[in-house]
Amino acid sequence: MGRILIDGYNLGLEKGTGVATYARNLSYEIANLGHEVQVLYGNNASATRNDLLREIYFFDSAVDERIKWLEMLDRAYQAVQGPLAVGARPIPVTGKVITRTFQSRLPKFDRLYNAPDVFSRAQAVYRLWKLMLAVRLPHKPDLAHWTYPMPIKVRGRPNIYTLHDVVPLRLPYTTLDQKRHYFRLMKKLGRSADHIVTVSESSKRDLINLVGIPAERITNTYQSVSIPDKYRFKPEDQVAREVEGLTGFDYKGYFLFWGSLEPKKNIGRLIEAYLSSQVETPLVIVGAQAWKSEQELKLLGETGTVYGSLERRRGARKRIIQMPYAPFPLLVSLIRGAKVAMFPSLYEGFGLPVLEAMLLGTPVICSNTSSLPEVAGDAALMVDPYDTQAITQAIRTMDADAGLREHYAAAGHRQAELFSPESYRKRLKVVYDRYL
Repeated sequence: MGRILIDGYNLGLEKGTGVATYARNLSYEIANLGHEVQVLYGNNASATRNDLLREIYFFDSAVDERIKWLEMLDRAYQAVQGPLAVGARPIPVTGKVITRTFQSRLPKFDRLYNAPDVFSRAQAVYRLWKLMLAVRLPHKPDLAHWTYPMPIKVRGRPNIYTLHDVVPLRLPYTTLDQKRHYFRLMKKLGRSADHIVTVSESSKRDLINLVGIPAERITNTYQSVSIPDKYRFKPEDQVAREVEGLTGFDYKGYFLFWGSLEPKKNIGRLIEAYLSSQVETPLVIVGAQAWKSEQELKLLGETGTVYGSLERRRGARKRIIQMPYAPFPLLVSLIRGAKVAMFPSLYEGFGLPVLEAMLLGTPVICSNTSSLPEVAGDAALMVDPYDTQAITQAIRTMDADAGLREHYAAAGHRQAELFSPESYRKRLKVVYDRYL
């Protein structure tokens, strides 16, 4: 078996994202295939030769103890590597630093490395010279699998890149990416990567048609979701107490959306449709506010809606609560406790929340666009995400029909099996076996 390096670019974020979940699950499946897992982070940790301090600084989210002369030595060391290369240092994880706080966010790993600001350095190098930044590691991997489109590589080894979607090209008005830079980087990776991995047939078609990557250079491995049994099979009465205590709503007595609050998630139309439906079941929104979130959430304010009297609108708003973040164990309980999960996204490379809800036995309303029909199959009530009236009708239908909810909950369990970790592992193995 070999050594496989993945990046911690999204794993380093304080709050989880879909790509972070992808990277974390990937680390576990690499280990399950029998390979050594190496993870490269780009934390802005202070330079030091002391192993304990490196461990401390790595887990310190607010490192401010910069030792200037050590920083200068580190910069000199990196300068020796050359402007197009950067060296990574091992991070010892000895247990001396208590890390249980990070347990749900840490990947599976055999070795951790850190190269300060490596990912931003890679972007800077690419912008200046249109070249890829090389990373040097003390224990060179046999293969590098980058989980996000980044201009970075390990020299002399196969480099595989996961390109999840092409949202900046398909829905340019929903992202802040510099479109010219993004397009050129995607074209560069399409040419220079040893192989491209993506997560749906929909994304594969987009990579072929928009970026021009040959079909034979792309493998769709799909994704999987792995939820620990202690959360997935937690007693229902305990789950009920958790969600009722947190939200004030009954177990199986609320609609649920979770994800970042950004334009492609379509949260504005979801809220509009929910208010229009006039159902009594409350709505819980879990997600951090991102770009244009104020516009997406404007119907929760005192203006900007046309539904009924002001008193009625205020009453409807009282049935909507927004939580900026929920730790993973609590999020699992919120999903399990929901009456219906709602995911009317405009575009998704995969749509992990749909799979999470189906695995946990919660019926789903989702979009009929991009990759979501592949993931949901016939196990969700699908709607046109641009048609607010269609979303409204779906909300009313699912709210009123217990038999339909039971049908989709059962169908979701069966559909989720198609994306089991075992199936995902087999698809990964086919790709890795070409290079290991």
